[in-house]
Amino acid sequence: QVQLVESGGGLVQAGGSLRLSCAASGRTPSRYAMGWFRQPPGKEREFVAAMSWSGIRKDYADSVKGRFTISRDNAKNTVYLQMNSLKPEDMAVYYCNLDREFDNIVRMRVLSPWGQGTQVTVSS
Repeated sequence: QVQLVESGGGLVQAGGSLRLSCAASGRTPSRYAMGWFRQPPGKEREFVAAMSWSGIRKDYADSVKGRFTISRDNAKNTVYLQMNSLKPEDMAVYYCNLDREFDNIVRMRVLSPWGQGTQVTVSS
């Protein structure tokens, strides 16, 4: 079983920045892609960003391109999401997940149980 623990959320004014972290533990694959997702109030969970094990492949949702940056520290089994120029529409609970296949992250075909998420609130 894989455990995922997200942190770093909070309340920020529009235009501000936050850095989210997600630590994976338990029975993680030897090499895996990681990604971020979010669920705005009253909406479905959606893909935000993905990164391959090597870091060579990255992908972002169009709505966050140029504002969000995904990174990871494989030694710590941790993925980060630097969020700049935050907008009220970025407000959501943010989750991470992982999979052996990069494309499964982008297509939200993830297999690990979801963590509790971290709340991001953006005030206008």
